[in-house]
Amino acid sequence: MNLNSRNKVEAAFSMASMTDLIFLLLVFFMLTSSFITPSGLPVNLPSSKASTIEVQKVSVTVTKDLQFFVNDKRISRDQLENELKGHLSEPNGVVVLHIDKSVPTEELVNVAGMATNLQAKVSIATKPK
Repeated sequence: MNLNSRNKVEAAFSMASMTDLIFLLLVFFMLTSSFITPSGLPVNLPSSKASTIEVQKVSVTVTKDLQFFVNDKRISRDQLENELKGHLSEPNGVVVLHIDKSVPTEELVNVAGMATNLQAKVSIATKPK
């Protein structure tokens, strides 16, 4: 009684399907990842050793000639708190400050104080060293 089969099992492993799968995963993650683009007007930011990227909903920019911008919209210093109140509908929002390094520290403290009075987290934008 001969029980041997006519079809032989080949012991070779094909990597073609594995490379296709890895390529598809790479394309999937590239298309679904969210890219964080920094917003704000071009100002000369101060530099720091530790720089983290914060997801920002509200961006406040103060230029060297003390012009105020909220999300690229120019406003006066008097309108700043009301504009922030309108943009910070939820508590614990994030306000990212883009302040030129030649602006006096008093202006930085005033803007940060307005944001913290509205119960927002304040983050200062810097450029890495």
